[in-house]
Amino acid sequence: MPQMKLPFPAFVLAAVVLGSRPVVAQQPQQPPPQQFQPSGEWAKLPRMQLERQFAGPLQDTVVQRLRDPVDGTICYVYLPISAPHSPTTATGFVQYGPNGIGSINCMPGTPAVAAPTRHK
Repeated sequence: MPQMKLPFPAFVLAAVVLGSRPVVAQQPQQPPPQQFQPSGEWAKLPRMQLERQFAGPLQDTVVQRLRDPVDGTICYVYLPISAPHSPTTATGFVQYGPNGIGSINCMPGTPAVAAPTRHK
């Protein structure tokens, strides 16, 4: 079979066309998705009132009775006494891994009665 000789410019053109990557237009950088509130803000969130705590059905677990001070909702939370988690991440949160750390059951209640105040 006779060997075909390509002129130098055609060889360079073939190498460039066959060996180059396609040119892709650069997309504008999208801002990162909205992050959750930093842990400093988490610390400022209101708390439910812990009314009672009971021993859980399994060793080193507890059942806590919590009340929403605004609407009186009562929740029972079943929790382990300790739960391993990651070090604090760059977002200021810890990660508890794939397992849930507790379960919760809530029902309507009546708002807690504030202690009467004396007027002079």
